[in-house]
Amino acid sequence: MRWRDAAIGAGLVVVAAGCGVGWYVVQHRGELPPGLARANGRLELARIDVAVKYPGRVTELDFNEGDLVAADQVLAREDDISARASLDAARAHLRAAQADVARAQAERDARQATLHLARHDMDHAQTMFRQHLVSDMELTQHQTSLDTATAAAEAAGRAVEGAQAVADAAQAQVAQARSAEDDMTIRAPVAGRIEYRIVEKGAVLPGGGRVASLLNPADMYLTVFYPAQQAGQLHVGDQARIALDALHQQVIPATISFVSPEAQFTPKYVETATERDKLVYRVKLRVSPETAGRYGSVLKAGMTGDGYVRTDPAARWPASLDVADAPQ
Repeated sequence: MRWRDAAIGAGLVVVAAGCGVGWYVVQHRGELPPGLARANGRLELARIDVAVKYPGRVTELDFNEGDLVAADQVLAREDDISARASLDAARAHLRAAQADVARAQAERDARQATLHLARHDMDHAQTMFRQHLVSDMELTQHQTSLDTATAAAEAAGRAVEGAQAVADAAQAQVAQARSAEDDMTIRAPVAGRIEYRIVEKGAVLPGGGRVASLLNPADMYLTVFYPAQQAGQLHVGDQARIALDALHQQVIPATISFVSPEAQFTPKYVETATERDKLVYRVKLRVSPETAGRYGSVLKAGMTGDGYVRTDPAARWPASLDVADAPQ
């Protein structure tokens, strides 16, 4: 009996010890070393609205939702008949302006020749006047002819400048019309993935009307929220870590790219251990384009996970959050 009682007592001690260890593990599970903070959030990609610059009818759509597109890839086209007509008119105006420049230059050359002859006549008249071969009246007539030729040459020079200015304006109109025609072709501003196809072929859009929504994988970040005590210790450029649920908490290096200057109530989708009405500050943990590129299409907008930051710059990352190729 004594042996049995001792065995039962020992078993109870073991069970109690196990329960105590289990309780401790549960209570302290996920605790971080001093100087580190954690918050959960969602992975986001910068969204770019691809829109038309000028109003018009969409004649082509060369993409679908979910497509990967390259930078400058043609996504859509608008009816460009009016744009091409404007370009043709601008080119015709330029040709006429260039003809006016050529005509003004020819007139200037003729006036310059007349001026040269008038100067030669004036020099000859002065020589004859000194020899008493011509009268004062004849010398005055030669001087008047020289003054007239000089004024005409100057006017012809200004006429060339005016004609050239008109031609330059016409050239600018051609460039503007050519740009407008080119803008009727809508291209992807960056490489990315089409999130939404907003219009269909045949739709008439106003200026600035959206064609698609594009996600930019080179601008990826986790949005998290920290209370004031922790957010006040954070600085843009500080190291951070991201652990996404879908990647089984695989650690991704990141940096703090934004700390909101204004507090807000905790969003409903954020799980926090504090009171729901406690004010928090929004923080962005940015994944570098190089790191995002290594994951390819694995990283997607909306993925949930945890963001880790150092509230003490001297704190070291624990082994579970250490990343060998992360910047120090």
